[in-house]
Amino acid sequence: TTARSPLFTSSIRTQVRCCCHQQQQHTMNTPGAVLLAPSGSTKYDFQYYLKGAAAGGICCSVTHGALTPVDVVKTRVQLDPVKYNKGLIGGFRQIIAEEGAMALTTGLGATAAGYFVQGWFKFGGVEFFKINAATSLGEEKAWENKTSIYLVSAACAEFIADIFLCPLEAVRIRSVSDPEFCDGLLDGFQKMAAQEGIGGFYAGLVPILAKQIPYTCAKFVVQGNAADSIYASMGKTPSEVSSGTAVGVSLLSGVIAGVASAIISHPADTLLSKVNKAGAGGDGPMMTRLANIAKEIGFVKLCTVGLIPRCVMIGTLTAGQFGIFDTVMGALGASKFHFHNPNVES
Repeated sequence: TTARSPLFTSSIRTQVRCCCHQQQQHTMNTPGAVLLAPSGSTKYDFQYYLKGAAAGGICCSVTHGALTPVDVVKTRVQLDPVKYNKGLIGGFRQIIAEEGAMALTTGLGATAAGYFVQGWFKFGGVEFFKINAATSLGEEKAWENKTSIYLVSAACAEFIADIFLCPLEAVRIRSVSDPEFCDGLLDGFQKMAAQEGIGGFYAGLVPILAKQIPYTCAKFVVQGNAADSIYASMGKTPSEVSSGTAVGVSLLSGVIAGVASAIISHPADTLLSKVNKAGAGGDGPMMTRLANIAKEIGFVKLCTVGLIPRCVMIGTLTAGQFGIFDTVMGALGASKFHFHNPNVES
């Protein structure tokens, strides 16, 4: 073996350091590099939460945006059940016949933007809160209390997300209920601000919280437990299956979670659609308006009008969200956090 001089070895080390430094500079100069950068020595660090938030924003924006036509029909049925009384397919045909196919894309801009922001805080927030709670409690207690952790994490994350979502949702619902109201998201913001002030954007905050917090709590609790049950029935842990199988589990558990959460949150969803319609519930305080609307509709109709299209929409949407979330997290090089049963060996 030929001996290498200290000078040669030093030169090689210098070249390696330079090469690594240049590669790091090139990576960090690439758009979106902060998301593609590997996490540090801690697996669940700031980079992980940033990736989780980005994946959440993408999955919510894509799924809600894609289902805008279904949401348009659902909202019309809730706002005017006398006119739109032919079910989901009949509603599609009726709107297209009267207003053209483009009417089904009403509110698309507000939907895509609003739910990107909401998904960013919701999914990113849930990951942040549940991981920190699990770390604080330890593996065994975290597993025993995972349902409580899901509930608290989802409620906290959704509350924060809805503060940002509410103005965009108000513009979306107003544009769907009155197609002549605005010509896009920016125009809708300007008109609503001029006509109603800042308060107009948050007229639906109480019902949106009443809808979204139970919905999100049910979504994450049911999906998490359904996924755990599926993996248990397979005799596998998430780390032991292929990425395709993991996405399949996310899709199946997402459908189950979506239907359950749609049923739980539907009464508040109907109230939200009504209260953002101009003049609905009278001119009194918000709680009085909501009470008037609920009394006018009746409890049974509040829980059932538009429920089938909402179950179709939310079941599909929730499955898509968890499937896309897991796919994007994998593409960004992040391994999603899962609660671990300490009594079962990995």
